[in-house]
Amino acid sequence: MNLTLRGPALVDDVVLPDVLVRVEGERITAVTPLEPGAEPPGDAHAAERVGGTMLPAYVDVHCHGGGGSAFTDLDDEAAASAARHHHAHGSTSLLASLVTMTPRDLERGVSMLAELCDDGLVDGIHLEGPWLAEARCGAHDPTLLRDPSLTEVERLLELGRGHVRQVTLAPERDHGLDLVRWLTSAGVHAAIGHTTAPYSTVEQAVAAGADLATHLFNGMDPWHHREPGAVAALMRSAARGHVTVELIADGAHLSDDTVRTVLDLVGADHVAFVSDAMAAAGVGDGAYVLGGLSVVVDRGIARLRSGPDGRPGSIAGGTSHVGDIVARVVGTGVPLPYAVRPATRTPARALGLADRGSLSVGSRADVVVVDDAARTARVMRRGAWLAEHA
Repeated sequence: MNLTLRGPALVDDVVLPDVLVRVEGERITAVTPLEPGAEPPGDAHAAERVGGTMLPAYVDVHCHGGGGSAFTDLDDEAAASAARHHHAHGSTSLLASLVTMTPRDLERGVSMLAELCDDGLVDGIHLEGPWLAEARCGAHDPTLLRDPSLTEVERLLELGRGHVRQVTLAPERDHGLDLVRWLTSAGVHAAIGHTTAPYSTVEQAVAAGADLATHLFNGMDPWHHREPGAVAALMRSAARGHVTVELIADGAHLSDDTVRTVLDLVGADHVAFVSDAMAAAGVGDGAYVLGGLSVVVDRGIARLRSGPDGRPGSIAGGTSHVGDIVARVVGTGVPLPYAVRPATRTPARALGLADRGSLSVGSRADVVVVDDAARTARVMRRGAWLAEHA
């Protein structure tokens, strides 16, 4: 399908008031800013007015599910439904994230998601676990955490058929630094997370090739001024251009002040907004299961049903979409172009998705139209409008 869209658009980090975006098939073939008072080109009169501001569609590199389904369900239809749910909410590109599982279930999950990648519904697989720290395991089953072995890693990469793109790990585990090297030598991004690693170990992991941080602050020791740990090491590495840090900027995982501070210190080119969404995203409060663990969502916050003392347990993933996060960050006073970059260009660049993250000639025709509050109103994926909020 060929069409021309017209309206305000974010082009090269500037919101321009009147732009023509030409779409042919699945690609953007022209982006033409119109000057006030100038005679518009012939196709401007037939262009479709979008009724909002056009942005590049969002890229979510950490997502477990949504719309009542999860990739951890190990069910083809449930996984496809979760992917389509996030597409309809603006994240037209995403990694399907798995949590810690038994070796057999993890192999099943990777095999299943490789098919989803082949079908073009997701853009890769993210393994969050099982090579994590027990003390910072969050909503991962601590009885299933383990040290990495080259045999297991090679088996999972083989089953993934090139689609395993990111692995979250605790580098302080036995062979943790070896795992970083095994992954990077195979072209897989090593992400530091769910860790108690000291500052020096994180620096070693970055030197070995780790280039991502899984949900900075969450699943890590707090930043102490005498024992700075992973948070300080990762922020320093990000500020120096070596690491991209994920932020779950939903107001539950991090305060808005923390998000703005990281953006100011690190810069939007090294921050990726992620949903970390589980099945409750877009559904609401209630009881759910994540990786075999019982989760309760109350007032939009997902937690394990109970902790060791009987109180609500660890936060168990997000219930928002990346589009919701962008709108929230804009609402705190961050300019729209600066709030959009960590949801688009930065994660696309971090994963090597060269044709995503911008409205530019040759890019895939993935477009989000937002209202004045940056809320998602319409979504185009591969040149076709999607049903609203499926």
